[in-house]
Amino acid sequence: MTIKSAEYSISSPAVDRCPQTQEPEYAFIGRSNVGKSSLINMLTGRNGLAKTSAMPGKTMLINHFFINNEWYLVDLPGYGYAKRSKKEQDKLVEMINRYVLERQQMVNLFVLIDSRHEPQRIDLEFIEWLGENGIPFSIVFTKADKQSRAKTQANVKTFMKKLEEQWEELPPYFVTSSETGEGRDALLGYIEDINQNL
Repeated sequence: MTIKSAEYSISSPAVDRCPQTQEPEYAFIGRSNVGKSSLINMLTGRNGLAKTSAMPGKTMLINHFFINNEWYLVDLPGYGYAKRSKKEQDKLVEMINRYVLERQQMVNLFVLIDSRHEPQRIDLEFIEWLGENGIPFSIVFTKADKQSRAKTQANVKTFMKKLEEQWEELPPYFVTSSETGEGRDALLGYIEDINQNL
């Protein structure tokens, strides 16, 4: 897939304020500081499209970007950022849950995992919740350039093996780097395949 256009559309504080459109949506979510904004900018080829921040937990809204006048890329708030108040955290959890469970336009959720770390309980629990609710999702391992290829491959293997304990069929996964562009073609090709089969 060639990205010809990528435009910011709207930021919504709740799922019922999201745009009333018919186009398919591909949402991206992950723990705070997983490299979501950098990945979105890399995928779209637009450096400042999603605002990157040194401070984790910056995304507090549901951000829609219209791609090729055909589909929406949706940037969801990160989960598991401990420095927010309990009230703020609960509000974000509700916003994320409602989008994931109720947004009919969403055809796939990309769950971002930092490839440098051992499997984290918060990620595994979130993925398990997706499975329990029958949500179509894929896994995107980020920051592959931050360590050796062998280390990345070992961590990815460990994570997927951990999922095998709960899952009969494993979800698709991609290994990416926002710095080198690794995984970009595979991920965009995956989106294109889904779009063609809708």
